[in-house]
Amino acid sequence: MFKRVLIANRGEIALRVMRACRELGVEAVVAYSEADRDTLPVRLADEAVCIGPAAPARSYLHIPSIISAAEMTGCDALHPGYGFLSENPYIAEICEKVGITFIGPSSEAIQAMANKVEARKIMREAGLPIIPGTEEALLNAEEARQVADEIGYPLLMKAVGGGGGRGMRVVNSADELVEAYNTAKGEASLAFGNPDVYLERYLSRPRHIEVQVLADKYGNVLHLGTRDCSLQRRHQKILEEAPAPGISEKLVRQFGEAAVLGTRHIGYSTVGTFEFLLDESGKFYFIEMNTRIQVEHGITEMVTGIDLVKWQVRTAAG
Repeated sequence: MFKRVLIANRGEIALRVMRACRELGVEAVVAYSEADRDTLPVRLADEAVCIGPAAPARSYLHIPSIISAAEMTGCDALHPGYGFLSENPYIAEICEKVGITFIGPSSEAIQAMANKVEARKIMREAGLPIIPGTEEALLNAEEARQVADEIGYPLLMKAVGGGGGRGMRVVNSADELVEAYNTAKGEASLAFGNPDVYLERYLSRPRHIEVQVLADKYGNVLHLGTRDCSLQRRHQKILEEAPAPGISEKLVRQFGEAAVLGTRHIGYSTVGTFEFLLDESGKFYFIEMNTRIQVEHGITEMVTGIDLVKWQVRTAAG
């Protein structure tokens, strides 16, 4: 087990990781920006270190400062929390190179799932059902028009590099395509630094089902049931419920088997979340994998009694 963990985050998730560390007998060091100097995580930490000014780009997103803080305070592991650098493959790779354990998946696994188009390809290879759509990022609006004619409307224009509803536009007809393409690219570039977008068939009334997975470094993979996050506004989740209501045991088993299959296919370890869309006929499709602890992890902990953050730390420690 680790001796000291640097928590490279703030607020609720910093406290959550700190609690897990305390219960595991691990010292918790909090990295904080100048704006967060007087917050609860800083006051409760075994040690706290300032990593820069209030702007996240110069503190919580500044990899050299975070790695320096870990080395300076003698931490043998780093927990990124959620948001900020939690799904950044570069910090995971740097941790690997300098001998600090990144409490999360490998840089290769993060990279594999970061690009939504590549993730679709990889999971198709694994045998998971995929919504019909483009195999590559769209080159231009004309290619988008050609692909749209082949797949058929309505369609969903989506950012290759992100989620959360940004860079996402519903396209109901050819008249809306060019504007949706340009708008989605602009939003994707601003939000994710990557303007690439792709198309997939739009399901008008799907349920959005998540499956929590937990894997270790030795190929053991569990799924911990479902969450339903269908209640959304502008493709952003409003409410989560666990387990997902009104789903048969057979379908839950199929969801779980698909998630475990995908997890094994990419050699993934620690916690992660598979996201699926379930249509009105009962068919479901993989849409993405989140390679981090999620904000909504707590409801899975409530219904299973399994402390996911502790298991993040344990699996990272081997």
